[in-house]
Amino acid sequence: MSAEAHHSHRDVTGGWLRPSVFGAMDGLVSNLGLITGVAGSSASSHTIVVAGMAGLMAGAFSMAAGEYTSVASQRELVLAEIEVERRELARHPADELEELTAVYVGRGVEPELAREVARQLSADPEQALEIHTREELGVAPGDLPSPTVAAVSSFGSFAVGALLPVLPYLVGVGTLWIAVTLALLGLFLCGAVVSRVTARSWWYSGLRQLLLGAAAAGITYALGSLFGTSLG
Repeated sequence: MSAEAHHSHRDVTGGWLRPSVFGAMDGLVSNLGLITGVAGSSASSHTIVVAGMAGLMAGAFSMAAGEYTSVASQRELVLAEIEVERRELARHPADELEELTAVYVGRGVEPELAREVARQLSADPEQALEIHTREELGVAPGDLPSPTVAAVSSFGSFAVGALLPVLPYLVGVGTLWIAVTLALLGLFLCGAVVSRVTARSWWYSGLRQLLLGAAAAGITYALGSLFGTSLG
């Protein structure tokens, strides 16, 4: 008889959630700030659209490149450490067996039983490698995040987020308050969605993102007005 499954867990190792969430939030906040800053300087709707689309493309490519580089570098570091562990298992199997035994003893398993469990688990080299990397590095060889997934997720989510503040201008509604309202609504919804995979309530998470976006928009609009007046 198979064991009954009482609960299930969501996939937390894919490497897409963090860049997607961060990309969408960053796209909304940064382009909202850019547009309000340009609008505060009394620029035309055409100038605002050009600035917004330029900010979208530059930010999306920058986010994707940054995510790819950071995740790839982290992955390469982990793979290098896994290879170190693989060599140690091949060269010093007895020492690695003692090390794994000590781990189980430290968790409350009786020494003799801990040694037998470690011995049986170490019979398969690949299984032994996975167990040692989990215990010593906190990762599994098959669960490393993908740089490509992180980059694509970041690019797409940033572009979608950054498009919202520009959208009213693209459809001919050149009114700043509509763009700001749409962007703030997007921030609230993003925060509410994020709460589904965290312990925060939907209203707290949504309101927090809305307030951060509103603060960024207000500050950049004031700076745009200031510089627009001084340069004029």
